[in-house]
Amino acid sequence: MAVITISRQVAALGDEIAAALAKELGYAFIDRQKIEKRIMELGIPEEKLKKYDERKPGFFASLAKDRDEYLDCLQTAVLEAAARNNCILIGRGAYVILDEVPNRLALRFISPNSVRIERLQREFSWNGKQAQARISESDANRAGFHKSFFNIAQEDPSYFHAVLNTGLLGVDGAVRFISRLLKEVIDEKRETAGTAKLAEMLTAQELVNTLVFEHRLSVSFLRASIHGSTVTLQGVADSSALAERAVAIAKTKMPGYTVESAISAVQDFRAYP
Repeated sequence: MAVITISRQVAALGDEIAAALAKELGYAFIDRQKIEKRIMELGIPEEKLKKYDERKPGFFASLAKDRDEYLDCLQTAVLEAAARNNCILIGRGAYVILDEVPNRLALRFISPNSVRIERLQREFSWNGKQAQARISESDANRAGFHKSFFNIAQEDPSYFHAVLNTGLLGVDGAVRFISRLLKEVIDEKRETAGTAKLAEMLTAQELVNTLVFEHRLSVSFLRASIHGSTVTLQGVADSSALAERAVAIAKTKMPGYTVESAISAVQDFRAYP
């Protein structure tokens, strides 16, 4: 069992390869529509989704509480899908969210600009100027999304097991290559460790969601991590009392665990307008 994450440039055949690979392996393909649907089910309305989903937020949107809530719902949707294993997730920074998962295979698809322009012209009957505008807009949005939410450069190859140039390698060739790579990278030990890690990460995210959505705690950038029997909360609050309340609630939600606070208390801190 494995989780395959795909990062792709527009017109680099990401969706086509993902669909063909899912069919070849018998995996579930978690496409954009499925992730978007789950994010909205978790409480992010469509108008807010459009501000953040795989795009760079505007200045004020990047400071709003909605940003953190979108990220919490995105991470929940990705973790829920990945926890089922044997799936392919495309876009939305899934390779970053699942970076610590041992049975994850992270891939990135790229193509030369000229090839991407040709593909878009053929698909949409666009001229070269229209195709280039779409490429520039998509590249800027995806770069801004990854920088804003994960503080990484999407094009950094060190995050991936392989970066494939689909200008040189077609859909069938990519599927054969990835199928072989999967057998080399993922073994039974990684599968077992990955299943346990995903369960742990999903439990931690559900705790964050409880604190944020049910108890409406205004702890900015709130995150939880679980190591053994210890839960650590991280974030920024405007008082130590708020941090203490978060810990107290977490203790009631996580019996049998030790809850520690790494929440920074900054007097008069206000991240949200």
